[in-house]
Amino acid sequence: MPTNRLPLVIKAEQPQGQDPRKLKYNTDKLIKRLRRNVGQAVMDFGMIEDGDRIMVCLSGGKDSYAMLDLLLSLKRSAPVDFELIAVNLDQKQPGFPADVLPSYLEALGVEWHVIEKDTYSVVKRLIPEGKTTCSLCSRLRRGTLYEFARDHGMTKIALGHHLDDIVETFFLNLFHGSTLKAMPPKLKSDDGRHIVIRPLAYCREVDLARMAEVRAYPIIPCDLCGSQPNLQRQQVKRMLAGWEREQPGRTLNVFRALGNITPSQLCDPALFDFVGLTVETSGSIGTRSPRP
Repeated sequence: MPTNRLPLVIKAEQPQGQDPRKLKYNTDKLIKRLRRNVGQAVMDFGMIEDGDRIMVCLSGGKDSYAMLDLLLSLKRSAPVDFELIAVNLDQKQPGFPADVLPSYLEALGVEWHVIEKDTYSVVKRLIPEGKTTCSLCSRLRRGTLYEFARDHGMTKIALGHHLDDIVETFFLNLFHGSTLKAMPPKLKSDDGRHIVIRPLAYCREVDLARMAEVRAYPIIPCDLCGSQPNLQRQQVKRMLAGWEREQPGRTLNVFRALGNITPSQLCDPALFDFVGLTVETSGSIGTRSPRP
């Protein structure tokens, strides 16, 4: 992964006073940077090809709104032709505002679909009260979206995970799964039938939050799991925030490390032939060639 291309910006610019010209300048600068980050990630990982039908998964959160926004901007100047189809999964959560996304997408003028499937009842039935619901909810959601993608001829599935999500997942797997893995910017599904892309892989969450604010996206909160402040991901997020306060740029350095791997300096014999590692010598053990 060509991490030397990764932008160095850590924080989004904040509005300076009430000067509308300054605000517009900072906003335009922010959007251009995010668009450039998405374009770079798409090129670095070969995310989009000519003729692609890309299913853009919208949750109603800030990240997926920004992803659709930035991909639409990229499409207007891209050297290849591709389609964007916005898809939302209505999981039948109580109080879910079913009209918000259709109204927004109609005004935007993009093709869209809402899949209605009651995964909420399944999760509430199977997960005891107070236990984490994310894992089961994610599996049910993923299976439904994959099925829709297959039935509607989608060639790529775009998810709104950003750089901070990727780093958080790395530490979750490290601390709780004893494995070195994160969220790759591009992957093939386990059944080999789908290509999943993460166009926001080079984007910081703080920048996406600022974009959501200035664009005034109609955010839909996820109420299935409640706040659950003790979720492992929230604990990792707090840990990284603390590190950033002490040493700004540490999260970005961890992300860069994920694309700068040296298998011989780790401990996995499946990735490096430690058993076959030998030293070639022409003389007896312990002898050295004379210095010139």
